[in-house]
Amino acid sequence: MADQPTATERFIQGILPENPVYRQLLGLCATLAVSNNMKAALTMAASVTFVLLCANVVTSLIRNLLKPHLRIVVFTLTIATFVTIADRFLAAYLYQMSKTLGPYIPLIIVNCIIICRCEVCASKQSVFTAASDAIGQSLGFALALSSIAAIREILGTGMFFGLRVLPAAWPDWVIMALPPGAFLTFGLMLAAINWISSNK
Repeated sequence: MADQPTATERFIQGILPENPVYRQLLGLCATLAVSNNMKAALTMAASVTFVLLCANVVTSLIRNLLKPHLRIVVFTLTIATFVTIADRFLAAYLYQMSKTLGPYIPLIIVNCIIICRCEVCASKQSVFTAASDAIGQSLGFALALSSIAAIREILGTGMFFGLRVLPAAWPDWVIMALPPGAFLTFGLMLAAINWISSNK
């Protein structure tokens, strides 16, 4: 399709211009829930990357077989398969992180970022373009998640990746590690990005 973005355009758009969190406001449940520290945020980002990449590739491979009235069912089953693999892998090899993330790994099944990319790109373009799109969107998601997590972890506990970076006298802002801190940080980051975009 001549009017579809190329693989390079898909990749670049996913990182900033069409960032799934800051520009499309997708995947906010996981973004707000697991961004209280960097380790959890990066584990979630890696899980979403795995699922999105695999789902996009499989969907693109079978795109000519998809029936319009069944495509959402096929997308969901495809995504659920890879989410189950990611969930079981974490439970087997990173048990404590699996407990920390709780239901948010299984909830990747209903993550709007993934089903949106299957619909918008993978069901219409080649495998290479679909994979480029998945990697770009995943990098954008990881960038958003880690930026929020870094602020929350440093201000909330004075630590970064579990290592102290602020003086011991720093009065920890416990609220930053709690849900209100997630909403506050996300709101301020979103406002800053919109302000920068509007002044270009």
